Amino acid sequence: MTDTAGGTPQVAVLGGGVMGEALLGALLTAGWTPEQVEVTEHATARADELAGRYAVRTGASNVDAAARADVVLVAVKPHVVGSVLDEIASALRGGALVVSVAAGLPIAFYEQRLPAGTPVVRVMPNTPAVVGKGASAIAGGAHATEGHLVLVEKLLAATGLVVRVAEKDLDAVTAISGSGPAYAFYLVDAMAEAGVLLGLTRDLATRLAVATVEGAAALAAQSGDHPVVLRERVSSPGGTTVAAVAALDAHGVRAGVVAAARAAAERSRELGAQYAG
Repeated sequence: MTDTAGGTPQVAVLGGGVMGEALLGALLTAGWTPEQVEVTEHATARADELAGRYAVRTGASNVDAAARADVVLVAVKPHVVGSVLDEIASALRGGALVVSVAAGLPIAFYEQRLPAGTPVVRVMPNTPAVVGKGASAIAGGAHATEGHLVLVEKLLAATGLVVRVAEKDLDAVTAISGSGPAYAFYLVDAMAEAGVLLGLTRDLATRLAVATVEGAAALAAQSGDHPVVLRERVSSPGGTTVAAVAALDAHGVRAGVVAAARAAAERSRELGAQYAG
């Protein structure tokens, strides 16, 4: 098993949905060749689509693909992960690394179903990973080494930001970056709707809202300044922005975002217990 950043081990991606495809694209961007990556997908049309687009093998079963892999990426829906693990457990190569992008399921859920000593790394990605602007957090299990974590960072590098956290923090990560794109889309939609109410066409209002949020995020990422500092720079005394922010505060927008994140974290814990049970 190659568990350092310098190798490109054989990888099996189990599941060819949106996140599975994002991981596939990231692997190819990071230097894996199509011959080193295999995708399993039960929907024939989708499997053919991925094979045509990326020139990877897609026809194998989960068992056969896992048996050939040094790294197995589990990208199926959480409710079927247990059956997939039961299916592939006896086929795994000794020392093979299992990486999960399924939401909610704890590392212990994997370790209990896989051969003793199997290294497991859990990943919480988000949907902007499909355009290389994602934010993913990774946590290693009891048998995951520094080399395994470095390898997963390499696997995910092309998807965007990758950070390491303790597994106990993954519910909070889910609430901020996992569900967070929905908060941003909600804001974009609200800004666009406001533009329409103020007389702009919906197309123009939407394009302005999207570009504004995208630009503000890029500025925050590049400047390194605290968001409050950046906000103050566009808030002239007695000006339009001050009036706008005061209205946001009066309507409890900040409190609403905090409440949303708390609700998401709690639901993540609930789903984890439900799936693991």
